[in-house]
Amino acid sequence: MTVTSGGSQKASNRKSLSFVLMEACIYHCGNSKCVIVLSMLLIANLCIMCSSSTQKQVLLPGFSGSEMDYIDNNGMFLLSNGSVFGFGFVTNSVSDTTSYLLAVVHLATTSIVWSANANSPVSHSDNFVFDKDGNAYLQSGGSTIWTANISSKGGTSMQLLDSGNLVVFGKDSSSPLWQSFSHPTDTLLSGQSFIEGMTLASHSNTQNMTYTLQIKSGDMMLYAGLQMPQPYWSALQDNRMIVDKNGNNIYSANLSSSSWSFYDQSGLLLSQLVIVQQGDANTTLAAVLSNDGLITFYMLQSVSVNGRGTLPITVPQDSCDMPAHCKPYTICNSGTGCQCPSALSSYANCNPGIKSPCNSKNKFQLAQLDSGVGYVGTNFASPVPKTNLTGCKNACMSNCSCIAVFFDQMSGNCFLFDQIGSLQQKDGGKGSYASFIKVSSSNRGSEQGGSDSGRLTIIIVIIIVGTLVVIGVLVYVGFHIYQRRRHHPPSQDDAGSSEDDGFLQTISGAPTRYTYKELQDATNNFSNKLGQGGFGSVYLGTLPDGSRIAVKKLEGIGQGKKEFRSEVTIIGSIHHIHLVKLRGFCVEGAHKLLAYEYMAKGSLDRWIFHSNEDSSMLDWDTRFNIALGTAKGLAYLHQDCESKIIHCDIKPENVLLDDNFLAKVSDFGLAKLMTREQSHVFTTLRGTRGYLAPEWITNYAISEKSDVYSYGMVLLEIISGRKSYDPVESSEKAHFPSYAYKKLEEGDLRDIFDAKLKYNDKDERVEVAIKVALWCIQEDFYQRPSMSKVVQMLEGVCDVPQPPISSQIGYRLYTNAFKSSSEEGTSSGLSDNNSDALLSAVRLSGPR
Repeated sequence: MTVTSGGSQKASNRKSLSFVLMEACIYHCGNSKCVIVLSMLLIANLCIMCSSSTQKQVLLPGFSGSEMDYIDNNGMFLLSNGSVFGFGFVTNSVSDTTSYLLAVVHLATTSIVWSANANSPVSHSDNFVFDKDGNAYLQSGGSTIWTANISSKGGTSMQLLDSGNLVVFGKDSSSPLWQSFSHPTDTLLSGQSFIEGMTLASHSNTQNMTYTLQIKSGDMMLYAGLQMPQPYWSALQDNRMIVDKNGNNIYSANLSSSSWSFYDQSGLLLSQLVIVQQGDANTTLAAVLSNDGLITFYMLQSVSVNGRGTLPITVPQDSCDMPAHCKPYTICNSGTGCQCPSALSSYANCNPGIKSPCNSKNKFQLAQLDSGVGYVGTNFASPVPKTNLTGCKNACMSNCSCIAVFFDQMSGNCFLFDQIGSLQQKDGGKGSYASFIKVSSSNRGSEQGGSDSGRLTIIIVIIIVGTLVVIGVLVYVGFHIYQRRRHHPPSQDDAGSSEDDGFLQTISGAPTRYTYKELQDATNNFSNKLGQGGFGSVYLGTLPDGSRIAVKKLEGIGQGKKEFRSEVTIIGSIHHIHLVKLRGFCVEGAHKLLAYEYMAKGSLDRWIFHSNEDSSMLDWDTRFNIALGTAKGLAYLHQDCESKIIHCDIKPENVLLDDNFLAKVSDFGLAKLMTREQSHVFTTLRGTRGYLAPEWITNYAISEKSDVYSYGMVLLEIISGRKSYDPVESSEKAHFPSYAYKKLEEGDLRDIFDAKLKYNDKDERVEVAIKVALWCIQEDFYQRPSMSKVVQMLEGVCDVPQPPISSQIGYRLYTNAFKSSSEEGTSSGLSDNNSDALLSAVRLSGPR
């Protein structure tokens, strides 16, 4: 950390100015009274300077200070009793000395051990405030960058302990109202407990990768921020642990002066990781999660005792036990660096370049990697059912999203991965793993062996026999078509159906095609209706194998073959756990039907609205998982498909739930497609009132950020258990997003949360979800996060800043639009349960 000398220069300038004024007065007027007055001004000026920059050991309510006020003290305004730690402003980095972090610093080593605004540095004039209500916060340009959210708890003082813990006390000084030890950033200190629900997060590195440490499911684990967070270290699997008790779940971890101790929820010691053999009680042990993914341990000592000393132990023990130490697909070899597997040496940057194999038209094969090459993810992933090597490879080839497969020949375990980082060389190249990477069949490479001449002969024979067979089949088919047309001239519908047949047969991996009679029998002549919408009706059906399906019968859809083909092509090629799967389709003349997997629990709206029965009410954990699953499904549509897909109609009715309440996004068949080069697109108005982004109403081009807005409205409804607009409520609560903004600013989250659920003020997910929802419904779509960013924020991979205050222009546009529609009487479609409301969820577009 670099300390600037600008403060002493400014102070010198202020003093020089006062002396110059005094000398000028003496010279020009010679008046002794003038000298006296100016002298008094000088003394007062110096007193103000001294008082404003005096370092304190206790802050009382009403304090306010900026880096500029304490520039003579290196930005520090609060010291611990023993002056071991300081709290104040420090420069963001050596290369950036114009922006500042509000941080707790170990003074002897200038090590930052906690920061309030790690991702949002401020200027030298921005203020930290400990206000009269006892709340602590950091302001920048009129916005709150960070807050402790304790305005209503009666804080009476703020102190910095010699342990490095920044605390706010109330009238009862025995227990703090707030403490930095409960909100760690990237560092843990001696005496600091890390418990379930907390997250330690590294700064982003040059690859925009972040790492997190969390306690989940009874184990403390490190995660790499890949597309799906990848665990790479577990406290229960570390063989360096000294185990005291087996079988209990880890609930907390405490760093002492010499070791890292792990406890269960009752406080019973389970195990220890010894950091240093003989700890010194006068020094502080620090564990830092660096941006390279390693937890490094330091002894923070005084400068006279060599300052900050790095300890040899790290977590994990080997840097190759991380999925991002080297580039993806390359092999990490301890001590020798990174190298490309021989099977991938012909590819640029050692990457086969397969981004989305489910949407690719290429054919693939498995290329075997070097002997002994494995992957750290196999230590944490669940294997597929027991099989042999051939079955393991076939399981990957039959799963379009699988890009790598690892088979443990000793245990018979088979692991499939949709994404991987760097690989690792195990056991000196003699490991038990047989590893394969999916590559394009056009690059055959290392698996070609044997006699070239023998293979050539076989290929020639196959070509000749295949040609003769094709000719025979063509002659046979042609003869039968001729006979059929001779006796039965084709009708217009038959011609259209034949055209569809020819097209649909060209779709790679197309879903099953059913006849109209088959679906009619499956649905018992369409007798059991599940729902009705602008597109037509949905019926429950049962296939001959006993599996249940939901059949969408498109009625008067006003679309031709081209649109229907587009729907079948899009949905049939998309496979994701959070998207409803298309089982099959039917197109016979005027009959167009789609058969989806059946979602037993129905749509989300029936579970968060209108229900007063506790037995059918979703708890907060289930709701949060539904919100996260929906976000993952939309992120896949926006970023992982070959064509960017905008859903255009996100609402609770289009989020379906299976038997286990797993959320799946539905009804994206005729969503707006965009190429990867497009950022915005114009289209006709479609969607549902109450969930439409402002750009729909104002005729601006739409983008995937329009879905983000709709998702934000749905997320607010999941949190609150009510519609975003409800005229039955008071005028303040009628438009719920405005009310939620107000309550978030006041720090009163309980009024936003569903009153029918039990509110837990220690559950940080509530505040995170509310902030994410309010970020998503920003009127300016440039301020809305992407859906992948939403997933990261909900999973706790990255921090969620305070959302800016949104204007009400979007609300006025909605009001005017719906008022106009009501006056003209042009609303179409079916209403939902709040159809009489001004912002009722009524379909604006035609059938989709």
